[in-house]
Amino acid sequence: MRTSSRRGRRTAVAAVAVVVAGTTLLTGCGGDGDDNAGGNGGAGGGKITLRVGTFGSFGYDNKTGAKLYAEYEKSHPNIKIEETNVSDGQKYWDTLKLRLTQNSGVADIQAVEVGYIAEATGETMADKWVDLSKEGGADLGAFLDWKVKQATTASGSVIGLGTDIGPMAVCYNKDLFAKAKLPTERDEVAKLWAGDWSKFVEVGRTYKKNAPAGTAFHDSASGLFNAVISSDPVQYADTSGKLDWENSPGVKKAWETAVAASKEGLSAKLRQFDEKGTWNAAFKNSKFATVACPSWMTGIIKDQAGPANQGKWDIAAPPVAGNWGGAFLAVPKSGKHTKEAAELAAWLTAPAQHAKVFAVNGNIPSSKDTLISPAVQEAKLPYFGDTPVGKIFSSAAAGITPASISPYDGQVKTIITDNGILDIEQRGTDPAKAWENVKKLIDDKVGQ
Repeated sequence: MRTSSRRGRRTAVAAVAVVVAGTTLLTGCGGDGDDNAGGNGGAGGGKITLRVGTFGSFGYDNKTGAKLYAEYEKSHPNIKIEETNVSDGQKYWDTLKLRLTQNSGVADIQAVEVGYIAEATGETMADKWVDLSKEGGADLGAFLDWKVKQATTASGSVIGLGTDIGPMAVCYNKDLFAKAKLPTERDEVAKLWAGDWSKFVEVGRTYKKNAPAGTAFHDSASGLFNAVISSDPVQYADTSGKLDWENSPGVKKAWETAVAASKEGLSAKLRQFDEKGTWNAAFKNSKFATVACPSWMTGIIKDQAGPANQGKWDIAAPPVAGNWGGAFLAVPKSGKHTKEAAELAAWLTAPAQHAKVFAVNGNIPSSKDTLISPAVQEAKLPYFGDTPVGKIFSSAAAGITPASISPYDGQVKTIITDNGILDIEQRGTDPAKAWENVKKLIDDKVGQ
């Protein structure tokens, strides 16, 4: 997911049109032409519409994804599925929370990014969701144990079914590396920065010396921050799940690494997932040589760099293994068709569908058997040529040690990146001043 907020996070670029926040950002309840409210589905013989609200690149759609909606509709002729997808995961989540509070305007299925799952399962929101351990028929034993635990409330309800996880690599543009006199073979590239993100920054300095005109080593200092902290065992919360970002060694390391890259001009100063499409266009125009690459990023590169750049991108092991993103499908109790929605969510997240999405989009599955299956282990993605995508990401997945999550991780991450690092990059704000601004904003806004 998908962490748009970044799948996502999940949060990532939509395969369908972005819609306006506050009006149709999340799918509304009315206007689908069916009368089967309250979850009684097609009892009257009519066709019902199930609406799915997502952010980022989940890979279900019929246009660029695995065509899962069409497959489900074929086997369930009384069901029509409509997906509403947005690019900005933070706006998505903020609007979803408001709709849940109002018990109105939600989609039948809503995606939840891992950075917000602790908030979704917390005491103020836990009763807003259908318990998917009791409804829909999902096989919870098929998922990674820690993935199920993340979506379990204090009372034992499971409010989300795992879509993907975000084992991380580094995607790099081989053409730009060659022009900058850097090695291009993936194992040699990985050796350049193995073991430490500071080595990654050092490679950026080398790239800058011979950089092709108009290009940067990395896409975004904010993206680098997210990559570094995603590989640290201590992130925004302490081991009890309490927010403690100011004392986090992971936050400190990620901040210092990102600030160094920004101050030395190693990034393209872009905001990932920006609604203007500037970041997307930079893929197409080869404006940067590397991007931190959780598994779901491969689908974004394919879609945004486009056919003209097929074969130019490769994937190398990261400096340190980590997990950036991943998401869940949840069913709001206030949705129109909760029974049918729960069944669809269970089907979309079943191991067979995980494998289909991975084959098309590269999203690493959160089901245990699929993760170790030959379909994943031996997989390649056509856009990346002979790159052993499955081996690279499944190997990274094996090294994941999930960090504790607080209910406020997503909010804190957004403030640090959008109001801290982005200010340094795009407005020239002094890092010390940017840090103080971040502290003030978090004190004022988080948890309210």
